[in-house]
Amino acid sequence: MEFKDFILAHDGEDLGRLALARGRYAAEVEDFDLALTTLEARRKLRSKVPEWYAVPSLRYPLRVSGEQCSSAETARYKAAVAVGTSRNEELAQNSLRENPRVVALREKGQKFVTRDSFCVADLTGGLGVDAWAFAQVASEVLYNEMRPELADAARQNFAALGLTNVQVCCKEVVPGNVASVLGDFRPDVLFLDPARRSVDGRKVFRLEDCQPDVLQLLPELLAACPRLLLKLSPMADITLVCKQLACVKDVHVVAAEGECKELLLLLERNCDGPYGVTVYENGSSLQVDQVQAGSGPGPILGAGPGPGDVMQALSGGEGTEDAGITPILFEPGKALLKAGAFDLPCQYGLEKLGRHTHLYVGEEVPEALRPFGKVFRVLESAPLDKRSLKDIGTRYPRADVTARNIPLTSDQLRKKLGMADGGPVHIFGVRIDALSANYLLVCSQQTI
Repeated sequence: MEFKDFILAHDGEDLGRLALARGRYAAEVEDFDLALTTLEARRKLRSKVPEWYAVPSLRYPLRVSGEQCSSAETARYKAAVAVGTSRNEELAQNSLRENPRVVALREKGQKFVTRDSFCVADLTGGLGVDAWAFAQVASEVLYNEMRPELADAARQNFAALGLTNVQVCCKEVVPGNVASVLGDFRPDVLFLDPARRSVDGRKVFRLEDCQPDVLQLLPELLAACPRLLLKLSPMADITLVCKQLACVKDVHVVAAEGECKELLLLLERNCDGPYGVTVYENGSSLQVDQVQAGSGPGPILGAGPGPGDVMQALSGGEGTEDAGITPILFEPGKALLKAGAFDLPCQYGLEKLGRHTHLYVGEEVPEALRPFGKVFRVLESAPLDKRSLKDIGTRYPRADVTARNIPLTSDQLRKKLGMADGGPVHIFGVRIDALSANYLLVCSQQTI
C-alpha cells in the first residue's frame, strides 16, 4: 500500500489501537512509525493548515510537528511582512544591486521586477509551513533545517505541494557557520524561528535560552543580509528584546482566534530609530504609535470639565434613560494589550474606566477598533456591594464573569454572585476611578 493510501485508510482512527495493532498493519506501509506520527500531526493541521491536510502524501516525522508549526494564516502574514520590505524603494534598489541573479539579467539586457528577484532564507525551517508561505511571494527560498529527518521530509513535502522554487539544506546554524549555510544564496530577508525548548524539554522565553542563540549570531546574520525577520514567543517582553537586539525597525503582534500567537521582529542593518508596532488579528491590522504603546493613563472617564452622559449612565445618574444613553464597553484583545497599546482606544474617542482598568467606554466603538477586541452594550450597572451581588446573582443565574482592577479574582466574583458559567450576559466587576468605587456592569456582547 502506498503511504498516502495508508494515511487515507486510517485517517481518524484511534491511534492507540492502531499502534497496538502494529503486527497487523506494519507490513502494509513502508514506515509504520512515520505513518503514526503523520496521522497524529494531520489532526492538528486539519484546521491549522488545511492546504497541507488536503495532501495525504505529506510526511511528518515528529509528533510535535503539528503543534509547533505556524498556521497558514500566520505564515502568510510573515510572508507579507517579508515581501513588504522590498516596497521601500531605496532598500529595494539595494537588494537588486546585491542580487547576483539580477546582475546576470542586467548583463543580458533582460528586464526584471522586484518580485521576480526577491529571495528569502529560512534558517530554522522546521515543518516548512513558513517556507511554503514565503515561496508564494518570493522567487527563491532557501529552507534550512538542522534535524535531518525534518529536512528529508520537507524535501519530499515541497515536491508533493508542487513547489519548484525552494532549495532544501541541512546544516547547523551556529556562530561562524552562517556563510556556509547560505553558500551562494543571496537573500533579501533572513528568517529565524529559534526553538523555545531547553534540552530537557522545558519551555523557555529569553532570547539567550533559545536555539539558535540569535544574540550571538546577530552580527554574523546582519553581515550576511541587511534584513532579519525573527519569530518569538508571544510571552517575550517586547521592550526587553528590542533593547537586546538594538536594530529593530518594526514589531508585529500577531493574533488569531482571540489568542496572541507570536511576535515578529523585523531587524534592519544600521537601524537606530524608534521601532513601529503593528497589531494583526483575523485579517485586520492596526498601527500603534510609540506614544500609544505605553502605560500612561490616557483620557480617564469623567476627567473632563463635566461628568458626561456616559459616566452618568454608568453611575445611574438621572436623565440618562430619557436621553436614551446606553453606554458601550470595549474590552481590548490580547494582541492590543501585548502591544502595550493601553491608550490607543482613547485616540478613537473612548475613555478608560480607570488608569489600571483596561476597559473603555463610550457611546459607540469605531469600526477600526472592533476587530481587535470585544464590544459590549452595558445593560445595567450597580455598586459592587452585598445588595447588588445578591440582586444580580438572583436575576442572572448564568453569566460569564470578569474581574478587572478590584480585590477579587474572576472566580471569586463568580462565587460571590452565586452563578454558573455561560448564559446571555457578561458581568464585569470593575474599578471606576471617577466614581472612586467598584461597580458591577451587566453587559451583552455585540457581534461585529
